Amino acid sequence: MTLKKRLTTILAIALCAGGIYGVGKMGITVPQKEEAEIEDDSLFGRRETLYLWYTDEALTDYLSSVAVSYSEYQDDVRVVPVYTSGREYLETINQASLHDEELPDLYIVSNDSLEKAYLAGLASEIVVPEGVLALESFFPETAVNAVTYHEKQIGYPFYFETSCFLYNETYLKDWAKAQIEAENDAQMAEEAQAQLGDEGEPVEADGAEGSGEETDGADSGITEEEIEAKVAEALPKTIDDILAFADVYDAPEQVEAVFKWDVSDIFYNYFFVGDSIDVGGKYGDQADSIHIYNENAIKCMRVYQNLNQFFSIDTKEISYDGVLQDFIDGKIVYTVATTDALTKIDTAEAEGDFAYEYGISMMPDVSEELGSASLSVTQCVVINGYSMKKEMANDFAVYLTEYAADGLYTRTGKLPVCDSGDTYADPNKAAFLQEYNYSVPMPKMIETSNFWVELEIAFAKIWEGEDANMDLKALSEKIMSQVVGDEYEEEYIDVPEEIVEEYEDEEMIDDDSTDGGETDTDDSEE
Repeated sequence: MTLKKRLTTILAIALCAGGIYGVGKMGITVPQKEEAEIEDDSLFGRRETLYLWYTDEALTDYLSSVAVSYSEYQDDVRVVPVYTSGREYLETINQASLHDEELPDLYIVSNDSLEKAYLAGLASEIVVPEGVLALESFFPETAVNAVTYHEKQIGYPFYFETSCFLYNETYLKDWAKAQIEAENDAQMAEEAQAQLGDEGEPVEADGAEGSGEETDGADSGITEEEIEAKVAEALPKTIDDILAFADVYDAPEQVEAVFKWDVSDIFYNYFFVGDSIDVGGKYGDQADSIHIYNENAIKCMRVYQNLNQFFSIDTKEISYDGVLQDFIDGKIVYTVATTDALTKIDTAEAEGDFAYEYGISMMPDVSEELGSASLSVTQCVVINGYSMKKEMANDFAVYLTEYAADGLYTRTGKLPVCDSGDTYADPNKAAFLQEYNYSVPMPKMIETSNFWVELEIAFAKIWEGEDANMDLKALSEKIMSQVVGDEYEEEYIDVPEEIVEEYEDEEMIDDDSTDGGETDTDDSEE
């Protein structure tokens, strides 16, 4: 699913399970109570009710559970989670705020919508309750920046999405073991050569028996620690490292691609330019801080374009789901994945459909000179500016995002921004949080809301061979024209083309097939 579809998914309007309130065309409606419930109505009459709106149905059970636990903690308040449609979400909230008595007191929304929400009066500056530490004490700087608009914090970071580097650890361990054995054999050969006697006979080393027989892996004396250290050393730090590995890797028969990712979706491509362009400054809200067309960005996009000669991937045929399934099937060594990969791989493993170990690490840099940074989206809990219960809503928002966050992944498969409890004891989940800490949050500016669609189009054109310099220039001019409200022209930047490094074993990583960089392992092609 593309980024623009992921952020604007059209969900069918439905009632939440378990007697939770529903949303109709005229606002929130309350189901009729059973007679037994009516007898206890006096109890609810003594409680204040908060309405929490959300659009992701996967949160239903979790939010219901948190609402119950909060009512035990704060017995004079009950929280009613309300699942509503993702179509025109803020507009629906706005209409309910203006016309319904049971309006949403707080709601969950992505950080890129915060400017629109704030300008519509639907988001108010948060007030951290007395005795509770500031956001900076609970959340990484990336999260705080994501919920900050014009130096005001207008939401609580809840959970995030970003992309990381996913690798088949079993393949890398096998490769590492073979490398260590080869290095040990070479060292033994050198030592044997140095110990040759005057007559040219080898001098027996202690315990070697002079047999010259090879030992298998089990008897080689290679420790698991040595293998893990070799794998850590081999994990690519740059794109060139991926190419160099592909050049020497003796792939198993089932491996079709050393590196394959969804080149059609900006969410998996953005890391190439994430460290080189700026859209909105630190908080993603500054119209005078837009720098798309620059020398480093041009160089990064040329590196991206050159990968097409090594990993032939058809933008019209590729999909993230397909790539992830190929990884699960053992057909790929490296790929770029979002947090959903964790639950999908674990499910496949539980069902016996994934027979490997895997690992997650931060995205490699574009080169030794050019860094990388993934794109991130932070889901926030926002206090409705129209609510008459802001203080209570604020208190629950703190409870939800800071004190009840540890159960979020277990119940929903979503990674919380708050690093508390046991969630991040798992190194693979911790790797996603680390990548998020260095990621670029989606900007909030309404004027640049189409930037991601246009950037995705530019990536597709550049991948297919168009001039990276001119495409970036045109993109910047289009976005800047929207921001300044008049025609805008960038001064041309002359960046000489660099010679692409050639790799000897090009067949390993270059294939003309349309399914994405298949590896030729049978050596039968003449």
